[in-house]
Amino acid sequence: MKLRDLEKLMSGRELLSRKISGYESERIISRTGRDEFEVAGHIAKAEHNLEFVKDNMRLGYFDWCITGCYYAVYHAALSLIASKGYASKSHDATVCLLIREFYRHGIAHEDVVLINRFFLDYQDLVFYVQSKNRREKASYSSSLCFDKSEVGELRLKAILFVNKAKEILKADKASRPADMTPRS
Repeated sequence: MKLRDLEKLMSGRELLSRKISGYESERIISRTGRDEFEVAGHIAKAEHNLEFVKDNMRLGYFDWCITGCYYAVYHAALSLIASKGYASKSHDATVCLLIREFYRHGIAHEDVVLINRFFLDYQDLVFYVQSKNRREKASYSSSLCFDKSEVGELRLKAILFVNKAKEILKADKASRPADMTPRS
């Protein structure tokens, strides 16, 4: 998603509603009802990806660290939309739901932009990996080189986002009436 398109969605509720309706009609977004196991499972997966990033930073696999950061943020986002009773099959649809359900209700403009940035970085990385066998020369001169400080910064932002998602989920759970809280 281009930054300009993201900005339009964040400022235009009508456009956002049309996009979400389209995703629902294409069954990319579905209403599932709140499932505590799904919410917790996505948070666990986000934390697992953060551990993966930490381990791979020590080994110097910075490209995989970028991928791990993206998936940590993406699973935290999936957890948030699951807490509102939704499932999504695409990054763009997930971003739309995040904007509608959480923007200005816990997730700041910078966080939505960060999610989009991780996706773009991940897509660029996938393109690089797929194309390197076909264009050897381009793979060696690729600008998709990540250094430890850049990966460290992205890791920190991913940790902050996952922690923010956990705080939002905790506050949401505390604000629901007792009869709405699933029983174990």
